[in-house]
Amino acid sequence: MTEVELVATALATGAAADLTDTSRGVVHDLHAVLREVVRARLANGGDGVRGGYGVRVLDAYKTDPDVWRTRLLQVLSAGMEMDEEILGTARAVLRADRRAGHLTVGMAGS
Repeated sequence: MTEVELVATALATGAAADLTDTSRGVVHDLHAVLREVVRARLANGGDGVRGGYGVRVLDAYKTDPDVWRTRLLQVLSAGMEMDEEILGTARAVLRADRRAGHLTVGMAGS
């Protein structure tokens, strides 16, 4: 799994979290942090792919990850540096989801 795929998977996992118990709350909280960091990085871009378009794709991905996955991967790949803050938070989302008893699939449709 590439760094971009890792972040996209963590964003989808967090968005799909059923927040009915404490462990899912942790997934939700970590997902919120990840989303805000990614949103801030996308909003600061001015190259047409990032900026407003990137933020709109991120928002659309939250509502329908299956439809928007390819576009999100393109936006994240278009010059956005995957720093340790983003990658560490994405890994934390996936670890918390596993601890909550859910299996995270790395690739769409797998």
